[in-house]
Amino acid sequence: MRAGHQGTGPGAITPDGCAVELYSRLRIGPEPDIIAGAVPAGAHILELGCGVGRMTRPLLERGFTITAVDESPDMLERVRGARTICGTIEDLDLGETFDVVMLASFLVHHGDLKVRRGMLRTCARHVAAGGSVLIQREGEDYHSDLPRERIDPSGYTVRIVSSEPVEEGVNSVHAEYEFPDATWTQTFQARPLSKEQFEEALAEAGLKVDRYLTEDRIWVRAVAA
Repeated sequence: MRAGHQGTGPGAITPDGCAVELYSRLRIGPEPDIIAGAVPAGAHILELGCGVGRMTRPLLERGFTITAVDESPDMLERVRGARTICGTIEDLDLGETFDVVMLASFLVHHGDLKVRRGMLRTCARHVAAGGSVLIQREGEDYHSDLPRERIDPSGYTVRIVSSEPVEEGVNSVHAEYEFPDATWTQTFQARPLSKEQFEEALAEAGLKVDRYLTEDRIWVRAVAA
């Protein structure tokens, strides 16, 4: 388990505290439509941190080709229909480029600066000339107004219980996922980023914002600077 990360509940738990069975149950939201509307039809997407393939599957159904990367073999066992690669994002160097590189799941907010910088360099290294990098950011109120909960239409409850500072610029976040038959928890470290800090992090990796794809600025399309 990575320092500062922990997970509880039934089934396998990944090094960053994610429960494989939990992520197999979570409902996918509007993300595939946001992605499909921001990239060329039929694009080859490098999906970094694919997990169990929650977004992989609907993107394949929309006609995209996916190369899916995750550090957890237990997660990758659930992925179907895509080329899969097991490894850490920050160390990845496939020697090839892609129409689109996608870094979702708030990974850009990783608490370890070295890891965050490595992830963004991986994005820049693998995007083809004229291609784009799609990044999912935390909402601007993610670490405030806590605790809060959301009841999903399919019947489970997600709670962000707390977000407490553990070092300068880094918070420890505790989340709970309650289903009728099981409960999972996850504790992880995240680095909140203002819009300006986020754009500075992109620039450091040789990237820049092309446009924010959603009104809340959670989804972003970036390109080479």
